[in-house]
Amino acid sequence: MFKRVSSVVLGAGFGLVVALPPANAQDAIEAKAQPCAACHGAKGVPTDAKTIPVIWGQEQSYLMKQLRDFRNGERNSAIMSPIAKDLAEGDLRKIAAYFAAKTWPAKSASAKPPSPPKSIAQCQACHQPNLQGGMPAPRLAGLSYEYLAASMRAFAAKERTNNLDMPQFMHMLTERERNAIARYLSAL
Repeated sequence: MFKRVSSVVLGAGFGLVVALPPANAQDAIEAKAQPCAACHGAKGVPTDAKTIPVIWGQEQSYLMKQLRDFRNGERNSAIMSPIAKDLAEGDLRKIAAYFAAKTWPAKSASAKPPSPPKSIAQCQACHQPNLQGGMPAPRLAGLSYEYLAASMRAFAAKERTNNLDMPQFMHMLTERERNAIARYLSAL
């Protein structure tokens, strides 16, 4: 009888030990993702939306690509590149999944969004008709006008080249067209 009870207790104890690592692993990813809040915001709202994108609820494959690109030098940032270089490949995936699983921050309801510019159709092919992204393209709807305009300008000037299509698409548009797209997207 004692043998049977001790076997059950030991088995249950072993089962708990095996079940605990995922919680600890999640805690470890949360700890590694915590420094992101300093810029990207503790509740998903960036500290400076003009220069820092929303990452909560962003497309996972896009987040993964950007982290990897910052780490390997295909995308440069004085802040993000050193942070990404210190992360293991597996952590990049887990951090991307962590932020993708969060809810995109709610925006206060604004007036009726402006009419979509003619050139928005080329964006919808990859970023989806609602411009909320989908594998592998990021969500654009709701990012700040300034961040979007700066990103599009960097693609057009071939300063940002970590996407094969975007430099060509953005270069074909005038600055006025890019600004109209950015204004429309930021109002969504």
